[in-house]
Amino acid sequence: MNAIVEKALPLWGWHGADYTLVAARENAVYRVRFRGETYALRLHRIGYRSDAELRSELDWMAAISKGDLNVPSPIPTLSGKTLLTIDNTQIDALSWLSGAPLSEHFPSENRASIFYQLGQNMAKFHIISDAWTPPDTFTRPAWNRDGLLGETPLWDRFWENPQLTTNEQTLFRQVRTQANALLSRHEETLDYGLIHADLVPTNVMYDAQRLTFIDFDDGGYGYRLFEIATALLKFTRDPDYPALRAALIKGYTNKREINLELLDFFMLLRALTYVGWNISRMNDKGGQARNARFIDTALELSKYLKSIN
Repeated sequence: MNAIVEKALPLWGWHGADYTLVAARENAVYRVRFRGETYALRLHRIGYRSDAELRSELDWMAAISKGDLNVPSPIPTLSGKTLLTIDNTQIDALSWLSGAPLSEHFPSENRASIFYQLGQNMAKFHIISDAWTPPDTFTRPAWNRDGLLGETPLWDRFWENPQLTTNEQTLFRQVRTQANALLSRHEETLDYGLIHADLVPTNVMYDAQRLTFIDFDDGGYGYRLFEIATALLKFTRDPDYPALRAALIKGYTNKREINLELLDFFMLLRALTYVGWNISRMNDKGGQARNARFIDTALELSKYLKSIN
């Protein structure tokens, strides 16, 4: 990867810049320091997104950054390009946001106030996205009924996770059928539009009481309840979860109206997606233990389906 970075830096005019690998999850992200400024250089996972999808993501981030919300914005090369391919690897550069992810720095006090701000920022994000007119070439994944519950979901067939027991596979197939029927009845009236789709603690930066969003890799069209469920799911077992949930919802609804009747249902849908997502990552470090947690969470939330069906 360093060899690719060395080839990329001059194309932005950053000859001799210092760079450090700061994240190596789905994409490799380097912090680049040049003449007193800091940037993020992203090397995208090969084969995950097309050039059209990545250019759409960059256009979207540029539009959001012009609104009342601080998100990374694209930095063009000296020739004006925002996306390059070097050695079969797609590369772009973004403005650098200060702070640390909530996953690394979540103060033990005032957690509810942070979630209130998170809810406000999510609402702003949706308002700005709705006001923006994407170009005709805009293309991003759709977290719709087919993307969540179809034959080829965006994050794999959760009901075929190899660690599921026979009874669990049967249950998840039943859940899928019931969830598909429920979503089919309500999808036309649900709040649907552009969503980040991955507002987990690693993608929410905290700096001096300010929250910012990073990593739009999975962003696209989807249900706004799915967005809220994504932000909440990881915290469902925390003692202060009721307070966090109430604060996030209050922050959101103070900026933007939304019907929350099916929020618990979307908590289940979000949990199921992780059971599918981990299928191809089972052999990663900690993948087996993570898989067991994902399955347990989805099984627990599946109990709520009958009550909201």
